[in-house]
Amino acid sequence: MSQPAKTSSRAATASDSPESAAGTKAAAQRLKMRRELAAAAMELFATKGYEATTVDEIAAAAGVARRTFFRHFRSKEEAIFPDHDDTLTRAEAVLDVAPAHEHPLDTVCRGIKEVMKMYAASPAVSVERYRLTREVPALREREIASVARYERLFTRYLLAHFDEAEHHDGNDDPLLAEVAASAVVTAHNHVLRRWLRSGGQGDVEAQLDHAFAIVRKTFGTGIGAGRTLASVPSPAGSGADAPPAAVRAQDEVLVAVARTDAPLEEVMRTIEEALRNA
Repeated sequence: MSQPAKTSSRAATASDSPESAAGTKAAAQRLKMRRELAAAAMELFATKGYEATTVDEIAAAAGVARRTFFRHFRSKEEAIFPDHDDTLTRAEAVLDVAPAHEHPLDTVCRGIKEVMKMYAASPAVSVERYRLTREVPALREREIASVARYERLFTRYLLAHFDEAEHHDGNDDPLLAEVAASAVVTAHNHVLRRWLRSGGQGDVEAQLDHAFAIVRKTFGTGIGAGRTLASVPSPAGSGADAPPAAVRAQDEVLVAVARTDAPLEEVMRTIEEALRNA
């Protein structure tokens, strides 16, 4: 299940160009304004209530004109989530440059961590936003729509990284990809909500890694058209996170699948373990 890296020296050169630098600065300014509008909106929602707050009041509190508000947001409920567009882009970038040896499900888990980073960057703001979304149906619907965007992104990614040799029409790959993507997002959101309910306290990264381990154990054996991934440690110092070999049993036949760069001793250890557990 190889994943070609999408970086190139040409792309690196382009990123250093004046045009690229100007674009980066403009994007940073845009995000800064979105966050300022969101902060003004949240303060007004907390003091006046969501329904009683108008777009004009939000713009005035942020020190900008009404038209400036609508250049950044289509509605006042959208203003409560200023970072999701940028975070979705960062999550997609994680997928785009994933190392070839990494299991796609692990890549998706790393991608969704960009969302947690967004919330963890401003715990107090995140806790208040969580409270508001629980109280205001329109904000809750907006949050659900944001979650769906991540699920679609990860579903497309997982489906595109099944083994082509095993893939055929009419199989369960689309179902597995969608269920696995939803499981990753659900695990993330479960940990996030628990962290927000605690007031942003605790080691949320450790909690997230624990939740992802459960998802990988449950769904990781199916990613790759039904291969069973064995728990084999990576070579010391290799930096590889994905198991180097996998096996599946059918009747009296044991089939082993391994990366071309997997050490022979690890492949043999995988087969021996599978035979013992058969």
